[in-house]
Amino acid sequence: MPPGENGEAEVLHPAFLLNNFASQSSSTMIFKLTPLNGAMIVEPEFRVDDRGGFARSYCAREFSAAGLDALVVQCNISFNHQKGTLRGMHFQRPPASESKLVRCTRGAIFDCIIDLRPESDTYLRHFGIELTERNHLALFVPKGFAHGYVTLTEDTEITYQVSEFYTPGLESGIRWNDPLFGIDWPTDVLEISPKDASWPDFNPLPPVIHNS
Repeated sequence: MPPGENGEAEVLHPAFLLNNFASQSSSTMIFKLTPLNGAMIVEPEFRVDDRGGFARSYCAREFSAAGLDALVVQCNISFNHQKGTLRGMHFQRPPASESKLVRCTRGAIFDCIIDLRPESDTYLRHFGIELTERNHLALFVPKGFAHGYVTLTEDTEITYQVSEFYTPGLESGIRWNDPLFGIDWPTDVLEISPKDASWPDFNPLPPVIHNS
């Protein structure tokens, strides 16, 4: 059975990160494990004073030290007018498989990923998390995952950092409400593009995607 898991994530704030970079910066990031292999929640560690706060949202060295793909070749912005707007579930096929770092910079979203790597111990399981402008969390999505979200507020903005260039000929997806996964979307879907609405249900034979 491939049900999702939305339990508390384990904090990965390893000493090697602090030891390696303490002499180079006073700001680090907190990495939290999710139930899916390789996917992580990334939390900035704010330094607060009378002016407000400052935090690092990305560092290639810290990502590499945590075992994450640190390559970024494109950064994208998605803006959505209406609450209940769903985008997903998207991925790119090899050789254009991509990892993503997803963050909500305005409003709030329920962000969801599905592990589509046949060799993974968490194959066909999904995980969801609320990303908001207030919690400042980001979700790292490894290669070999489908990704999508639904907006929880009006006028939301989401930013993506991706490791591969957009390749239309290798773009693919899975239907957002495929019963195989049974994703419990926390709000009604009121807006979806015809393209996203027409993605097929998952067909495991042959495998849809491989981690590459």
